[in-house]
Amino acid sequence: MATTSGELVRLEVEDGVATIRLDRPKMNALSVQMQEEIRAAATEAAERHDVAAVVVYGGERVFAAGADVKEMQPMSYTDMVDRSAALQSSLTAVARIPKPTVAAITGYALGGGCELALACDFRVAGEGTRLGQPEVLLGIIPGAGGTQRLSRLVGLAKAKDLIFSGRFVETDEALAIGLVDKVVPADEVYSTSVAWMKTFVGGPAYALRAAKEAIDRGVEVDLDTGLEIERMLFAGLFATQDRTAGMVSFVEQGPGKATFEGR
Repeated sequence: MATTSGELVRLEVEDGVATIRLDRPKMNALSVQMQEEIRAAATEAAERHDVAAVVVYGGERVFAAGADVKEMQPMSYTDMVDRSAALQSSLTAVARIPKPTVAAITGYALGGGCELALACDFRVAGEGTRLGQPEVLLGIIPGAGGTQRLSRLVGLAKAKDLIFSGRFVETDEALAIGLVDKVVPADEVYSTSVAWMKTFVGGPAYALRAAKEAIDRGVEVDLDTGLEIERMLFAGLFATQDRTAGMVSFVEQGPGKATFEGR
């Protein structure tokens, strides 16, 4: 296993799957240092050719219970003006990883922790996990993407319900509203997430990248612009070796038998 370590966040790579491992006991509170180490790990995972997919994991006990409120409490308006863009962009770095990503959620994913999970493509939660955006209970609103990514994922009314109330969401409801994609026993969260991401190892890396970009960028614009984004990315894939290999294999052997090189 290849490991790159920050003080609070590690990037572990094994068999094509990277794990961004949060490790700030007891609750993985997202301090400024942790935000920046998440950014660094996400940037490295995005750039490494030996990484096909990414798991974001907080450990067996807790995913991340929110921002570091003790660190934020004394900050002034101008302090937060200076910090807020970096706070958002540190989690956007995860959202912009051009590879499949999954949040492996145990215990709690609250506030900034929920926003980190929302920055991933998929979410696997352990039974008994609780998620939420309780910032309103502190007199603020989500500031690292929660108002935007949550509403795009579960719809406006449900996002308003969760954000206005600050209430915690149990796993059954989270699954029903699409906030999480799978619920498994707590001790299977990480293994299930890794197994899911391993299905993308050896896949057509640039086609997966293009699909993610088309979906993520397309949802931000009108339909005609989204279709143009799709068209350009679709046409561009005809310059890749994987497209050639995939089509030759299909014609000669039928579907699902191609060997891709990620080129």
